Amino acid sequence: MKTNLSPVIAGTMNWGVWDKNLSSDEMANLIHVCLENKITTFDHADIYGGYTTESTFGIGLKKSKLDRSKIQLISKCGIQHVCDTRNNRIKHYDYSKEYIIWSVENSLKNLQTDYLDVFLLHRPSPLMVADEIAEAVEQLKKDGKILDFGLSNFTPSQTDLIQQKTKVSYNQIQFSATDFQPMLDGTLDHMQFHQIRPMAWNPLGIVFREDTDQTRRLKKLFVRLIEKYKVGSDLLLLAWIMQHPSKVIPVAGTVNVARIQQLQKAAGLILEKEDWFEIWTESMGNKVP
Repeated sequence: MKTNLSPVIAGTMNWGVWDKNLSSDEMANLIHVCLENKITTFDHADIYGGYTTESTFGIGLKKSKLDRSKIQLISKCGIQHVCDTRNNRIKHYDYSKEYIIWSVENSLKNLQTDYLDVFLLHRPSPLMVADEIAEAVEQLKKDGKILDFGLSNFTPSQTDLIQQKTKVSYNQIQFSATDFQPMLDGTLDHMQFHQIRPMAWNPLGIVFREDTDQTRRLKKLFVRLIEKYKVGSDLLLLAWIMQHPSKVIPVAGTVNVARIQQLQKAAGLILEKEDWFEIWTESMGNKVP
């Protein structure tokens, strides 16, 4: 079973103290803005905000008075982050059965909900034991605490290791016009073959973050494409990854209301084939192989 997620997912990593430091009231308002614009899925991880963002969001969700069945909540666990709220000496990973179950239950408490629509393992660990992970996942599903399960940042071989023991429905990876290796190294092919739905974090890549030869080439191209398609370059970048046949779902981290109101347009935007390839060509700086 795959949970019915919105075509664009709202990423909450920057909502809390790591960046925008939104209050619970501001989060409640932003949740409503997302729903008004057909974004019903919210992506979390236990570590966001040094293990604080889920709790603030949960208070905001309660204040929003929304019907829980109208939204989908994703969260992740596994990274043991070094911060004031945890007694960790060094960053590491924990995928013991006990920790996975405890972490999900803690996320449920913080988010003030009875279940996660999707639960992901945040990053692979060399010490992870597939049987132990599967036992935890199956127990959480049996107890109704998670509806669906997936991975994040896992390679095809790491995915196979887990998939042999329990069904993997999603893998959240870094994929964008400037980080396009997953469509060349077998990652997206593997997901299509095994009917695993990709989510993409940082779906805009480095286009708005760095001034490089690559980003300058893309921005020069976008001058023409913006005029042609009558949308901003951010929507062109989202449409580019969404056009891949693996049906990538972008995780958009913006809290800008005007941008949120535009995001849904990306789902209906189909780039002409040569324009799609031109974006890839300009990103690489040479002709396609």
